[in-house]
Order: sequence, then C-alpha cells, then structure tokens
Amino acid sequence: MRIGVLTGGGDCPGLNAVIRAVARRSWAYGHEVIGVREGWRGMIEQNFQPLGRAQISGILPRGGTIVGTSRTNPYKVDGGPEAVQAAFEHIDALVAIGGEDTLGVAARVHRETGAKVVGVPKTIDNDLSGTDYTFGFDTAVHVCTEAIDRLHTTAESHNRVMVCEVMGRHAGWIAVHSGIAGGADMILIPEQPIDLDDVCTEIRRRHENGKNFSIVVISEGCELPGAEDKGEVDQFGHKLLAKRGVGDRLGDEIEARTGFETRVTVLGHIQRGGSPTARDRILATRFGLKAADLVEAGEFGRMAALRGDDVIAVSLDEATAELKTVPADWYAVAKTFFG
Repeated sequence: MRIGVLTGGGDCPGLNAVIRAVARRSWAYGHEVIGVREGWRGMIEQNFQPLGRAQISGILPRGGTIVGTSRTNPYKVDGGPEAVQAAFEHIDALVAIGGEDTLGVAARVHRETGAKVVGVPKTIDNDLSGTDYTFGFDTAVHVCTEAIDRLHTTAESHNRVMVCEVMGRHAGWIAVHSGIAGGADMILIPEQPIDLDDVCTEIRRRHENGKNFSIVVISEGCELPGAEDKGEVDQFGHKLLAKRGVGDRLGDEIEARTGFETRVTVLGHIQRGGSPTARDRILATRFGLKAADLVEAGEFGRMAALRGDDVIAVSLDEATAELKTVPADWYAVAKTFFG
C-alpha cells in the first residue's frame, strides 16, 4: 500500500514527530510512505515526495514540517475536488495532519468520495473537538509562560502595564493556560466579552492596592468594543486579523484611560516555531502510530484522539463539527487570580 502524508494549515511543533511515527509504523506493516508537499495544494498538483529512512532521520526534535504546508482549501480552487480525487489514483490512503480546516476537508473528501483518509489533530490553539489535547499546544503554552515570566521583571522594574498578545483566533486556551501558569493579572479571551471600563478599573484597583505594575494577557482573536470589521476572510471563511493587532489597540486604550505607562509584546509566530516539548513529541508520536494503525485496520474517516491517557479513534465528522472553546469554569479558575 502507498500511504500519503500531508500537513496543512499553520506549522506546529510536533508535525515531524507524527510523520516519523506514521512512517516507522507503516514500514513495519510493509507499506510505502509518500509525502504530499504543501498540504492540500500538493494533492491538487500531485506534488509527491517519497519518504524513506534518510528523509525522516533526526526529525523528531525538529520544528516545522519536512513536507511543507499551506492553507489551501481545494473546495475554493477551480477543479480542486476533482484534482484531489485524481490524486488518489497514485496513493492508496492518506494521513491528513491538521486542525479544523485541514481535517474538515479530509472529512468532506471521505464523506463525498469514499477516499481512504484518516486524520491527526494538530493545532497550537487546542480548539479541535474530539480530543482532550492537540500536539503543539503544550509547546506554545511553554513559550508564552516563559515570556510572561520575563515580562514580570521588566514590568516591575519600570512600573508599567505590560500587555502580552498570544495566539488564539477563536479560542483562548493558550491565553488561559499560560496566563495562569505565568501569574497574569488579567486574561482576556474571545469567549468572554471585553468591557474596557472593567479592564481599566481592575488595573487601577491593583495599583491602588500597592502594586505598581500589571500583566495583561490577551488572545489575538479578541474583539475590542468599537473595532472595525472589514469583512475580509481567508479560503476557509475565517476573518482576517488586522495587521495592527488587538494587543496594540488594547495597550493604547489602557494608557489613555489610566495614565499608566503601557507596553505591548506580540509573541506571534515564535509560539509555533522551534523544537517541541517532550510532551508534544510523545503525544505526536502516539497520534502518528494510531493513524498508521487505523490505515492498516481499514478504519477510514477516523481521527486519532486523546481521551484521558488513552489514544483512541473518533469520527472525523465528529471532530470537526464544532470548535472546542474555553468553558466558563476554566475561565473562573483564571479570574480567581485577577487583580
């Protein structure tokens, strides 16, 4: 059997660990492994790369993805669905590694054509339903927590409010976890409406109580009151974020309303670059092994998922039906330490 492997969407620590695990397990079953270049674009263009032992040697700790990635949606490309279907004439099965968009396409391709597809959940945002955690999330939280720790010392030294913008377009998991771990004084996430008066009141109260600095963590996808929506979306229908991010705009509001000197740090792409943590390497490896086992067992239209300590198989349709957002009780934990 020829098994294709593609990675789609944003790059993420642990992608190469999945590719390595899929290859090693598939070879043990006697199969050939083919890398699909640049995500779904590679299926459209039939841009394939044989993967052998030389190609996967030493990639476990490496960030990024050795087969490249893109945000291509074949259902938004003229002739895209037909081209993807034609690509399956050259591979017998496909392991798609990605988040809601990549796996949403995988689910649709399987549902509409019967193509032999299995999925692996990847997103630093941890917003994919069907799995307790996605690989890449732990690395992102680790990076953000370290940054918040560092911001504490400079904020205290200069008596400043420090705003730290982290990733999280629709879900605030990174902000909540790193904010709790880093001791943030306020955490703002897309799931909770933002009242700028409340934010500034909390910061003033903190300073009145003897603290001369504050750390505010905000998810990139938060909407500030009065923000302009230009209505621009990507191929998957997601609203494009403004070039001048929400963190900068929040910093301006805090300084203007409170008079406290405010500085903004946008962590950006460093959150998903570099070497994965040990936890993400292990989780990605387990997911990759499970995906190869699903192919071998002929269980297509399924995704590897973490439930508790077990890696199980769930329906791709179930996993991509809705986003996993931060519930109120999780946010209540974070709010306990505000101010």
